Amino acid sequence: MSPSEQVLSYPILGDAALEPPAEWAELRRRCPVAPVTLPSGDRATLLTRHEDVKRVLADPRLTRQLNAPDAARLSADGGGVFSSEMAQIIPDGGEEHLHWRRLVGRWFTAKRMAALRPAMTEIADRLVDDMVAQGRSGDLRAGLGFPLPVYVICDMLGVPAADRDRFAYWSDTLLNLTRYGQAEIEAAQVEFFEYMAGHVAAKRAEPGEDLLSELIAVGGPEDGGLSDTQILVTGMALLVAGHETTANMIGKMVCMLLADRGRWERLLADPSLVRTAVEECLRFDANAGIGLPRYLPEEIEAGGTVLPRGTTLICSMAAANRDEDVFDAASEMDLGRSPNPHLAFGTGAHSCLGQALARTELQVVLEVLLRRLPSLELDVPAHELERVEGLAVGGLRTVPVRW
Repeated sequence: MSPSEQVLSYPILGDAALEPPAEWAELRRRCPVAPVTLPSGDRATLLTRHEDVKRVLADPRLTRQLNAPDAARLSADGGGVFSSEMAQIIPDGGEEHLHWRRLVGRWFTAKRMAALRPAMTEIADRLVDDMVAQGRSGDLRAGLGFPLPVYVICDMLGVPAADRDRFAYWSDTLLNLTRYGQAEIEAAQVEFFEYMAGHVAAKRAEPGEDLLSELIAVGGPEDGGLSDTQILVTGMALLVAGHETTANMIGKMVCMLLADRGRWERLLADPSLVRTAVEECLRFDANAGIGLPRYLPEEIEAGGTVLPRGTTLICSMAAANRDEDVFDAASEMDLGRSPNPHLAFGTGAHSCLGQALARTELQVVLEVLLRRLPSLELDVPAHELERVEGLAVGGLRTVPVRW
């Protein structure tokens, strides 16, 4: 049965955590606009070609908020990163959204990330010290991949690093589509909201040199700033997006590079490839999660198909990043690939606000590991690595390594 003749369950998983599902290539060739069933049981439409995904993500008419009565639910309990009520607090489009991005984006420029790079390197070195002190092997996700982005984003938001375990639970609850019930999701959301409300109040009383203090200093909406509720929801969104996605990508990046020893050896021989290698790992990631949903408030055309109003689209950036029409030898990992127009961070008005931060953290981790642990290797065969099932952003349960 061809892809156009069946409704696939989504997400579509490969045979191994680092491998893409065979269906991706088949869908791009024969059914680039495909019906799928989400974990909720609702129907959606999947896009897998680079051209279609890029065009849809850049289309300002479409919304990422799935709060319309006929929008598909991602999970059975309607969960996702935030409830529809919470998601609407941050403007979704138009001039208001651009204004929000301008205010918050000042903290995520490439220039500011370059200034943070020495501190990130120091954190990574200290975490590697702790790993080495415990022996000749360990879980790189727990020892380095998870704590580094937590320390960095907590510092940027003026949040005590001692609270990182609480953020781990909140992030997992709000990003996992299948593990938690509605009651637990709602409880985590309330706890997170109350924590951030208290944190914003503390910053208003005693400002520091952090993003939230700067947003407060701008003033309220009447002064061209944000309301307290918008500031605290911004903090919540950045804490979730700023550590969970990068923590998972650090582990996947290292595993991709170690799965073929020749890749690691090439980087050891030529560390100048770190930047392009990071971009290639972002492109090559086959375990990227569910992708980006978009709701159609009006009829559009994609992949030669007219999609009616009310359609929920799922844009698979990971599948699009393997598109043979865009990337030469798309199924091969080329550490020096340039140009590399991957869509890992999306595109358009809703492209990832923290992409400069993520890129810098990934580069720093790779530089430190190459310098400190040149003999690093996987402690299990690559095909035995285990996915974190149900996580919206995609990740590995553990990253067992030895050195």
